[in-house]
Amino acid sequence: MLNKFKFKNVGVIGFGAHVPTYRITVDEIAKVHEKDGRAIAASLGVKEKAVADRDEDTVSLAVTAALHSLKRVQGKLFKPKDLGAVLVGSESHPYAVKPTGSVVAEILGVGREYLTADLEFACKAGTTAMIVIASLIEAGLIEAGLAIGADVAQSRRGDALEYTAGAGAAAVVLGSKKYPWQAKFEAASSFNSDTPDFWRRAGQKFPAHAGRFTGEPAYFAHVEEGTRQFLKKFRQKIGWFNHVVLHMPNGKFPKKAAARLGVTAGQLKTGFIVEKIGNPYCASAMTGLVKVLEEGRKNQKILMTSYGSGAGSDSISLTILQKNSIGKDTDVSEQIKKFEYISYSKLC
Repeated sequence: MLNKFKFKNVGVIGFGAHVPTYRITVDEIAKVHEKDGRAIAASLGVKEKAVADRDEDTVSLAVTAALHSLKRVQGKLFKPKDLGAVLVGSESHPYAVKPTGSVVAEILGVGREYLTADLEFACKAGTTAMIVIASLIEAGLIEAGLAIGADVAQSRRGDALEYTAGAGAAAVVLGSKKYPWQAKFEAASSFNSDTPDFWRRAGQKFPAHAGRFTGEPAYFAHVEEGTRQFLKKFRQKIGWFNHVVLHMPNGKFPKKAAARLGVTAGQLKTGFIVEKIGNPYCASAMTGLVKVLEEGRKNQKILMTSYGSGAGSDSISLTILQKNSIGKDTDVSEQIKKFEYISYSKLC
């Protein structure tokens, strides 16, 4: 059981995301399979998705997002070697045996004395990385750490996942009071079970999913109950939050879960990015969080609930302490505007 614990010494000191330039529309994918693209797009609530170029992978996406996040760290005291931990959450690590984290840290110039590990829990490993790093800072083991959620999502040709499985990365730098905070990391909880909605066995290239488990017993049960568990544990009300970010496997699920939780369209709006970039798995909820941190105002409260198949959810609350004015050219909203449509043949 996780204790009821409010963090006192952890804040967000940097944040950033990377959305690949290439996009492919749902209609383009549907044409190849002789399907009705407009009907599929309407049913999913997704018009297009961001996809990686042939020379991009989880490492390169993670590095770019990390560089954007480090660019936003304020004050002259911080340098990459201050990072005591680099944790990367993904379900598309390039190597089965060889960490993504150490490659990313090497490129960033973190040095040699740091903790790293690759985390896996479908689409929520990145938010789990945030909770682990926050705990390490609160315990006094490190002064700062980098949590990354990154994926080049896999999907079998013709599978329902092919219309939404995208690519992207998001990074959050957490730090102690030694560094200027841009948001306060306040509290976290996690809700998990053994629910077989989605999996990929060792040696398999593409994931499989059990359709009847993906909705109510999986996504909705864990996102909704996980959020309610958090609110009850910390005696919060959903209406107290200015922004709510939920994992976005498609455009319909988070809106339905939000309605059941009493979340308004206004609370969901800023971090709702799935319609234009699809589902970048571990980067989904974290990219929504980054966008809120980029656009939110001082004293606004944020609640994020991620979701990972298998299944589980993490809920994290934060309060923005200052309006962001750094690195505006790399804002998620700006990256979404810069795109190039590609054909299905180029994607393959």
